[in-house]
Amino acid sequence: MASASATGKLSREEFRRQKDLDAARKAGTAPAALDEEGKPINPHIPQYIAQAPWYLDTGAPSLNHQRIPEYDRSSDKLDNWYDRGAKAGPAAKKYRKGACENCGALTHKRADCLERPRKKGAKFTNRDIAPDEVIQDVASGYDAKRDRWNGYDPAEHKRVYDEYAAVEAARQKLREEEIDKRTTTDLAAVRKVAKAGKEKSEGRDDDFGSSEDEDEDQDKYAESADAVGQKLDTKTRITVRNLRIREDTAKYLINLDPSSAYYDPKTRSMRDNPLKNVPAEEAMFAGDNFLRYSGEAPDVQKLQLFAWNASQRGNDVHINALPTQGQLLHKEYVKKKEELKDTTKVSILAKYGGEQYLEKAPKELLQGQTEEYVEYSRTGQVIKGKERATVKSKYPEDVFMNNHTAVWGSWYDVTTSQWGYACCHSSVHMSYCTGEAGIKASEESSAKHLLQSSASSSMPPPPPPPVADTVDDRKNKAEELFSKRRLGEGDLSLDKDKLSQAINEERKRKARGDEEDRFGKKQKSSYEVTEEELEAYRMNRRMTEDPMANYVDTEL
Repeated sequence: MASASATGKLSREEFRRQKDLDAARKAGTAPAALDEEGKPINPHIPQYIAQAPWYLDTGAPSLNHQRIPEYDRSSDKLDNWYDRGAKAGPAAKKYRKGACENCGALTHKRADCLERPRKKGAKFTNRDIAPDEVIQDVASGYDAKRDRWNGYDPAEHKRVYDEYAAVEAARQKLREEEIDKRTTTDLAAVRKVAKAGKEKSEGRDDDFGSSEDEDEDQDKYAESADAVGQKLDTKTRITVRNLRIREDTAKYLINLDPSSAYYDPKTRSMRDNPLKNVPAEEAMFAGDNFLRYSGEAPDVQKLQLFAWNASQRGNDVHINALPTQGQLLHKEYVKKKEELKDTTKVSILAKYGGEQYLEKAPKELLQGQTEEYVEYSRTGQVIKGKERATVKSKYPEDVFMNNHTAVWGSWYDVTTSQWGYACCHSSVHMSYCTGEAGIKASEESSAKHLLQSSASSSMPPPPPPPVADTVDDRKNKAEELFSKRRLGEGDLSLDKDKLSQAINEERKRKARGDEEDRFGKKQKSSYEVTEEELEAYRMNRRMTEDPMANYVDTEL
């Protein structure tokens, strides 16, 4: 398959022929195209694979651009390196033309000479001519050129062993001198020291060094060692806490109770004490607030707050840049504030008096001493001390209305599945409290009580005991029950003077248009309505239910 760059832009007829040829090759009616090596090319290979890029295009159909090129890997061997210090033979006797003017070697010039510059070079003295170096052409590949251990001689590592051996010999010499300096004449003590030194030398492995010697070396570098979990610079003394020590228990694992202190996973902080029953001084972890508000931490916060307020007022105060200046200014500010407070207090007492009330004993001493220790935050929350107060919502709580002594929702009726008041068992919201009577009424009106009462009422009542009544008693009782006076009918024995007076008062009240209860004031004084007043009210009231009350005959 010819590439597009080789064929160039095809005409319409050539393009049609090329398409027909590709279709015939795919169908098997035409022979497949051959590459440079004479191998057939599969006609079903897509064009974007068979077509070579412009920088690898040879002008003939080929798939070599899809194969891995063969490179010479002989230069990548690590044992192929320069022979350092190799000389080409014995040195010359006389200076040769074109050689180095300093040492007399032919392999380099004076500018490239590595020997010490002589006062008079070999060109002028014709003595001490250096031999010629061996010029080597090492063809290193990509990997060999960048290998940092290429050309390293393992025999060079013997110098490390020699250095350790020299250090050990010096330490042994110091030990021997220390034994010689001792003035004791006790032979047993000398033998004991010699035996201890022998055991140390026998128990030590020369290949790895002595553990006691390593401990002595570690003591010298203990101060410059980094702390666990910290980044410490011994020069600047700046400590940055990176992570907690892995052996420490995580804060959120100290107390697994979900209602304990809250742990913030983002900042990895737990402000409250997770163990409330353990004192903060004895607890393994008492919360971040215990460290934040103990020691000199509050003083530093006050100093920082003073610096911020001073900078807002235009003063050039910065705690980090000028810490000494900030402390002195804060100390002076606190001193002046106390003096101003005392002068203000003295002036107010001198003007208004009342100093005797300030000398009163504290409330704790008057009502009883206490040793309860409480710490509060800036927002007034309890940090350390007594138990945390119950959190209240933004809505008004414990507000009792309509004579209730309990809030709505303090009682739940299981039978009706309704909420109500616990003081009166009323399930009607905003109802008036009836107290114990309401509880009793609700119990009596319950379905259980009604079923019990209906069951008891279905039983025949016991017969009343026979009463020996006379005929006159029965007759008087019947007259009282069915008399017209009891029913408000018939002639009543009324006092005419009182009746006329009551009628006049009723007419006056109607004339005034007083719609209030005519017996309201008298009822307040527990006054009973007389029969004359009731009869006057009946005589003067409007009979709204009478259809002929407003009828007027105009034909008369």
